[in-house]
Amino acid sequence: MSDKTSYRYDDNSNKLLKKSQEAPMFPIAIGVLSMAVAYGAYMFKNKGKMSTSVYLMHLRVGAQGAAVGALTCGLAYTMVKQYIFKEE
Repeated sequence: MSDKTSYRYDDNSNKLLKKSQEAPMFPIAIGVLSMAVAYGAYMFKNKGKMSTSVYLMHLRVGAQGAAVGALTCGLAYTMVKQYIFKEE
C-alpha cells in the first residue's frame, strides 16, 4: 500500500489564497462576477415587458464589458508595476 499523506493537500480555500497572492485582480474579478450574477438574478424578475431573450442578451453584453474592463485594469496594473516602478 502506498502512503497518500506524502503529497501536499490543497483545499479550495488554500488554492484561492494562493491564486489571490499571485494575481491580485483575481479576487476582484470573482467579486465583480458575483455582483453581476446577483444583480442579473434580482433584475430578472423586474424586467417588465422586455422579453427574456432580449434581457439575457443585454446581461451578456454587460458581463462581457465587465470582463474586458477587468482585463484592462489587470493589464494596466501589470504594466505600471513592470515599467514604471520596475520591481526587481
